[in-house]
Amino acid sequence: MRLSGVAAIVTGGGSGLGRATAEALAAKGARVAVFDLNAAAAEEAAKAFGGLAVACDVADETSASAAIAKAGGAHGAARVLVNCAGIGTAKRVVGRDGPQPLADFDKVIRVNLIGTFNMIRLAGASMGKLEPIDGERGVIISTASVAAYEGQIGQAAYSASKGGVVAMTLPIARELAQIGVRVNTIAPGIFMTPMLMGLPQAARDSLGASVPFPARLGAPAEFAALAVHIVENGYINGETIRIDGALRMAPR
Repeated sequence: MRLSGVAAIVTGGGSGLGRATAEALAAKGARVAVFDLNAAAAEEAAKAFGGLAVACDVADETSASAAIAKAGGAHGAARVLVNCAGIGTAKRVVGRDGPQPLADFDKVIRVNLIGTFNMIRLAGASMGKLEPIDGERGVIISTASVAAYEGQIGQAAYSASKGGVVAMTLPIARELAQIGVRVNTIAPGIFMTPMLMGLPQAARDSLGASVPFPARLGAPAEFAALAVHIVENGYINGETIRIDGALRMAPR
């Protein structure tokens, strides 16, 4: 799909991988709406490239519906959705204080998995009503993680949520193929995101050294470049693509 003039939505677009993706789509000429729970971050990101900032809780049906309506009113119905919103907290299933609180597990699943599905179903319904461009109506990209395959100790909730994103990619792609919408997922390894930037330099260097090649942390721009390529390459569908420098996570 050609991005010039196309309306796009990026969730979690206020920072990290989402912001880099929003900037990359805008650089290709897309009209980008930045969705983020942090309204100030969304505003700052959108202002950098002339996009639209929209406060949105992806896991809330009312909030997500209102956000999509607002973006549609400003840019027209989105033909591209990139789901980057997500959270990750490390906690053992059974720790020193006993079993992990169920609410902690529920929150991660709700944001990462249910939130992703919520945005897909709403955006997909809207895309299905559009006239095709070059034979397709829309492209949806979600964000999983290598933790979906090699989750570390303490990542049960995070791995379950991202594994769910991977597992639903193909069935949704098969379903939405009927209306001309492609559905794919990116599974990033260790990237230089705001969370990692808060670590000491020595810790960041150690993480980067664990990557086979290139032995460094991934740059958000590299994730964004892959997202752009998926949108533009009409034969990529139903795939989960790892971008990790051949990293395979150790147990801890």
